[in-house]
Amino acid sequence: MRRMRALLSYSIAAAMLAGTAACSVETEDSSQIDVWIGFTDYRLDWAKEKAKAFEEAHSDYTVNVKGYDSYEVLFDKVVAASEQGETPTIVQNFEAATQESRDAVTPEGDPLFTSVEDAIDGRSEILGEKVVLDDVVDSARNYYTIDGEFSSMPWNTSTPIFYSNKQIMDKAGIDEAPATWEDLAEACDKVMALDDAPKNCVSWPNQAWFPEQVLAEQGAMLADNENGRDGRAENIDLTSDEWMSWIKYWKELNDDGHYYYSGLQEDWDGPKNAFGSQEVAFLSTSSGDGTAVVTGAEEAGFDVEVSPYPAYADQKNHGNIIGGATLWLANGLEDETQDGALAFMQFLNNPENAADWHKTTGYVPITDSAVELLEKEGWFEENPYQKVATEQLERSENSPAVAGVLIGSFVAIRAEVTQAIEDILTSGADPEERFAEAEKKSQSLLDDYNSLYSE
Repeated sequence: MRRMRALLSYSIAAAMLAGTAACSVETEDSSQIDVWIGFTDYRLDWAKEKAKAFEEAHSDYTVNVKGYDSYEVLFDKVVAASEQGETPTIVQNFEAATQESRDAVTPEGDPLFTSVEDAIDGRSEILGEKVVLDDVVDSARNYYTIDGEFSSMPWNTSTPIFYSNKQIMDKAGIDEAPATWEDLAEACDKVMALDDAPKNCVSWPNQAWFPEQVLAEQGAMLADNENGRDGRAENIDLTSDEWMSWIKYWKELNDDGHYYYSGLQEDWDGPKNAFGSQEVAFLSTSSGDGTAVVTGAEEAGFDVEVSPYPAYADQKNHGNIIGGATLWLANGLEDETQDGALAFMQFLNNPENAADWHKTTGYVPITDSAVELLEKEGWFEENPYQKVATEQLERSENSPAVAGVLIGSFVAIRAEVTQAIEDILTSGADPEERFAEAEKKSQSLLDDYNSLYSE
């Protein structure tokens, strides 16, 4: 087990999830629900508040919500807990860990997690909480419906959107936020020509999710077998024309001094802070940060225009993939515990709570009923920027390219991508040569992962 972890890092640990210890779920108190999530900020506070509200409505249950610094740290903790037979009742896993979560097994070969849809078993309500699976918005449904059912319960769903400093745009004579990548390049020329130009023009995190977006916009896929949705993905493509076109575009922005790189991979705060301090005129980041970005700009004294993620001007835009996470249900729970956990999942996503979660964070309202409630309240009329992400995803087509890839070792593969991008941005690596290398390493990771599941 140690050798396998050393070889394949996070993803194989997720797949093996075992060691030599028994991994059956043992619960001393069947009325206790342990929930582990990858937040330690205001989102954790929100979840704890809702847990208390659930307890008030269901006095037989106690819900303990525990936060971790990131999704990656959280999953590592789940691996360790599972090896001791102490799997939490509910685990929040991000979309990149979907395949690993589906594959995770105990030493006896039993799944670590059970299908949420199977556990619901056709019920319309559980402990008085209305089941909301049929109400989940299409973008999340398309991503997380696998083999015809939900393995997990959608919760926080996001998509990247674009933020523009209106004051800087006005100074530069830019009438509208860039709608295409070509528009952005032209806008950056104007911004950086200003006498009091910001330090750089635009920023977004060095995270593989962003080139994956542009790949999906072009209708292209990251892996074979329909992005892993028509059979297990066996081959990855990091050198396609569609992929490389935007990697080269990114490099050109950087070489021209237009792109701001914080110097840290997977850094979401650096670009956001640069935008908030007006060191850049434009920002692309998750809609899940929408409320924080707009509120921060207001506090800093400038106005923000929120618009859809750009696409190429001369190509059909097929749409954007989602990010975020779902809630996974531990396998082997007692009936009372399982029903309590399922009821809590529905409670989190009821219209009122889903609408409040959206208002608090900027994550997409996860159900159609939540969208209807927000519209009825006039929320989007008062805060039109809050509907940009929802409308962007509503325009996205239902195809394997836009649904998003399902692939083993995805977390490790994304790490290869971000390292390759950093080498291109900071060390002058040739994009084609560097991604040929990244593809080779990623294919090896995928092959090793799939070898665990050869039939």
